[in-house]
Amino acid sequence: MSDSDSGLLEFYGTECAHCKKMEPLVERLEVETNLKIKRFEVWHNEANVQMMREYDKGYCGGTPFFINKKTGKWLCGIKDYETLKKWALGQ
Repeated sequence: MSDSDSGLLEFYGTECAHCKKMEPLVERLEVETNLKIKRFEVWHNEANVQMMREYDKGYCGGTPFFINKKTGKWLCGIKDYETLKKWALGQ
């Protein structure tokens, strides 16, 4: 699986405290698994908000919101590293 087709998305807000707490975990995940999470800022970008709504379907309603397009699994809010990794790997 190449970086460009991992199907992993994160929707975040620039000033979101929960999103900032997830940043180091996302960076660690990308280094350790060689997966890439495509990130979309939604607090200042209406097009990204619309995209998040299409994926969210009422699951989360806020940020950070993670979606694995290949499995359909999603995460909302702050999660520990192992939960994030299992989500990214489709487990």
